[in-house]
Amino acid sequence: MTDLSQIVKAYDVRGVVPDQLNKPLAELFGAAFARVTGARAIVVGHDMRPSSPGLSRAFATGAAALGADVTEIGLCSTDQLYFASGHLGLPGAMFTASHNPAQYNGIKLCRAGAAPIGQDSGLADIRALVEEWTAGSAPDPVADRGTITQRDVLDDYAAHLRSLVDLTGIRRLKVVVDAGNGMGGHTVPTVFTGLPVELDPMYFELDGTFPNHEANPLDPKNIVDLQARVRETGADLGLAFDGDADRCFVVDERGEPVSPSAITALVAARELAKHPGGTVIHNCITSWSVPEVVKEQGGTPVRTRVGHSFIKAEMARTGAIFGGEHSAHYYFRDFWNADTGMLAALHVLAALGEQDRPLSQLVAAYDRYAASGEINSVVDDQAGRMTAVRAAYEGRDDVELDELDGLTVTAADWWFNLRPSNTEPLLRLNVEARGSETVARVRDEVLAVVRA
Repeated sequence: MTDLSQIVKAYDVRGVVPDQLNKPLAELFGAAFARVTGARAIVVGHDMRPSSPGLSRAFATGAAALGADVTEIGLCSTDQLYFASGHLGLPGAMFTASHNPAQYNGIKLCRAGAAPIGQDSGLADIRALVEEWTAGSAPDPVADRGTITQRDVLDDYAAHLRSLVDLTGIRRLKVVVDAGNGMGGHTVPTVFTGLPVELDPMYFELDGTFPNHEANPLDPKNIVDLQARVRETGADLGLAFDGDADRCFVVDERGEPVSPSAITALVAARELAKHPGGTVIHNCITSWSVPEVVKEQGGTPVRTRVGHSFIKAEMARTGAIFGGEHSAHYYFRDFWNADTGMLAALHVLAALGEQDRPLSQLVAAYDRYAASGEINSVVDDQAGRMTAVRAAYEGRDDVELDELDGLTVTAADWWFNLRPSNTEPLLRLNVEARGSETVARVRDEVLAVVRA
């Protein structure tokens, strides 16, 4: 029997197929999802991984057995599933393991209107039911079984995104897009239809074995091909999507990466122009630039924990218009508070095309500090190493400590955040400062304790 504690994470379900996640288990998750949500109808989609269609259908079968009518939207990006959940007003399930290797798969779940389901908002209850059923007898099907039907929402999804950003008057742009053999290869051609964009596609063939590179654009080695193509072709910019295409990473006309914090600040400024005085959510690892820009534009910045369920909950609580994370997740009130890298990409295209400067000059106003990027350290004792780092800075009168998410230590001209991974024996370090020499010094100080 699968140890569900190993695959039910803070925000989703994720494991190796078929050892940890298989069709019978997916069917039980479908039944539990129908039971916990109480939904009479749900929507289900999946990515391009070889195991996804079978797992998705098994989940649908389990939900239908408990009386839920299931709308299958088939191949889709995660934000396309969120669109379907919001547009149709139905709870949803997306089968994907995002950027994880090919042998993995998983389930991202939401309530109607793309409201997140995490440990504290239903996922623990779903896990408990599945554990009960795997230990004893599976649930009896109801007399009034649900139906399973198919519906294509790709065109509606694309039309909705294009309705939120006016690109009609921009100058023509040459854009290289690296889909990483993931779902961007499915969504980008339709979303970009009719836009004043010359599209140069890379790795658009849907292939869940990821033959060219991992579909994780935050790892520098996975954008090398994109950077080279942008430089070779003289493109205006490059976009890279992760496996389920809910994250978007940007490189400028020189092939240089644009930090997700700079994109967050740029999009925040645009959203605040539409919604003056609005609230913008940013997690505790985004750059100082983000709250600075938000305040300069008349908005209210709100700092929160890392992770989509926390961001979405805070957006709902505050009525925020936009939210951004250091990991290139971007959330929009106009998109049911859900994350969509595609909508952020359209904002970048609009901002670039509305003026004549290259992207590197445009984003310079939003990229004000030096940063380390995320540095991962494998540790045997996450709690012990965290305690050691805290002890190294406690009592100093030149710093402030907070534990909103992991440990954040802030000084006059630098800050760092150290937090444990939810899924791996890692500590993740991010450092930012007013200069690169300070970044290096603080980074080395912290890592000396972490890796002692």
